[in-house]
Amino acid sequence: SDIYRCTFVASDMDVNLNGRSFLITGANSGLGKATAQEIASRGGTVHMVCRNKGRAEAAQKEIMELSKNQNVHIHIVDMSSARQVWEFAQSFSQRNDLHVLINNAGCMVNQRELTEEGVEKNFATNTLGTYILTTAFLPALKKAKDPRVVKLNGLWVPITHWPL
Repeated sequence: SDIYRCTFVASDMDVNLNGRSFLITGANSGLGKATAQEIASRGGTVHMVCRNKGRAEAAQKEIMELSKNQNVHIHIVDMSSARQVWEFAQSFSQRNDLHVLINNAGCMVNQRELTEEGVEKNFATNTLGTYILTTAFLPALKKAKDPRVVKLNGLWVPITHWPL
């Protein structure tokens, strides 16, 4: 049936993102890195939120070289730490505009592990950290023109503040 056929128009991808600011969690590898690369290549300002400084810096260097875009910034945040996530969001919002939040960071710890705050690590990273970050950024996003929140890591987080 034609109802299930998807159409793709390549020219829809020719978008200039100059003047738009994107924050991507888990941006040093995989889908997060690919997303950061594409946004940087289209002129967007990229804020990479990563846990590991060395891997973040390597990814940042590669993205800047390939995209020829110097507006690629790294922020070291452990998404499993509710305190770190909240403090980062508050600090970031005071100094930066944000148009699009892309929640990509995720983990899959096979052995039960608790964070320093006593929360199970998978839940803390994949659900709680994402919820806190999104909730903390809602006021900034509401001020932006055509804001977006994108969830890439496959775990749905209920956000009760829609629409933006």
